Amino acid sequence: MITATANDLTLPLIGGRHHFLLRRLHSLTGIIFGGYLIVHLFINATLIQGWRTRDIYQLQVNKIHVLPFLRGVEWIFIYLPIIYHAIYGIYITFTAQWNVDRYPYAKNWFYVLQRIFGLYLAGFILFHVLAMKWVFGAGLAFDPEHATGSIAQHMNASWALPFLVYPLGIVASAYHTANGFWTAGITWGLTTSADGQRRWGGVCTVLGVFLFACGMLALYATVHAGPYIHQLLSVPYHG
Repeated sequence: MITATANDLTLPLIGGRHHFLLRRLHSLTGIIFGGYLIVHLFINATLIQGWRTRDIYQLQVNKIHVLPFLRGVEWIFIYLPIIYHAIYGIYITFTAQWNVDRYPYAKNWFYVLQRIFGLYLAGFILFHVLAMKWVFGAGLAFDPEHATGSIAQHMNASWALPFLVYPLGIVASAYHTANGFWTAGITWGLTTSADGQRRWGGVCTVLGVFLFACGMLALYATVHAGPYIHQLLSVPYHG
């Protein structure tokens, strides 16, 4: 189960009396990022529908890239929340009073996993974004005019990407989002009773499985599109 986490054990060293507000902002930005991640992985899962008769994934990418003020939307609702959530999450990780060795309860282990997966996600997302934005060269970059082909090229650039880096990223994303949503229910006072937390935990477990399935479907599709990369990249763009 990925429906529990330990109580907040972070020492309020940053912000002093504003620590409560900073923690709430950390939770809020996590919810925003989690919402984006659900949409992102769901759209990526359309890669499994193939591209020979109709490239559904390319159609979804086209819809996104004609949105007005796209760059501003990305920074306000994606990049800035991720940056704050990651920085403060790293701070929480390194100031937490770990007690899983003395109290090896399930909730404590869920908390530890949340922090470990959070650290991996911070590095994974940094790599993913920079690679997609051409920082590491054209071979790893995302081309919205050839979305399926560029994703397949990225994923097949090295064996480590589809068999190590991205599977771990998918697991970390699914767990961190599902467990984070469960925690948010407590943080915002929405699930105060044990029954409420248990029911919300079931919903979050389903969400985690859904996100994992979406990610793995997309990963499977891009790996198997490898032999057709040149064909995909040569398809005329229809925006």
